[in-house]
Amino acid sequence: MTELHQEDWNEQRLATTNAVLLDVRTEEEFDEKHLPSATLLDIRQPQAFMDAAQGLAKEKAYFIYCRSGARSAQACQLLDQLGVEATYNLKGGILAWTGEVVE
Repeated sequence: MTELHQEDWNEQRLATTNAVLLDVRTEEEFDEKHLPSATLLDIRQPQAFMDAAQGLAKEKAYFIYCRSGARSAQACQLLDQLGVEATYNLKGGILAWTGEVVE
């Protein structure tokens, strides 16, 4: 897991050809606002999260965010344990995000 602040996280994401953007918040939080092209994978639904995580392509790079950075750090660690090659946590989460969002 690599933890990055918004500018570095976003630059790395845009420069990575196999990047996947994951939002690990709840469906309600996601519906309120999320980053464009993000896929919801709620970490608070542990069985569903792990089932989906085990099906993820391990060679892709996952850029993960949540509300403040704590749940996404946990998600990065879980994906790392499953053998995913690259995970990037957004420090400060969507609360610190100043870029474009879908509301």
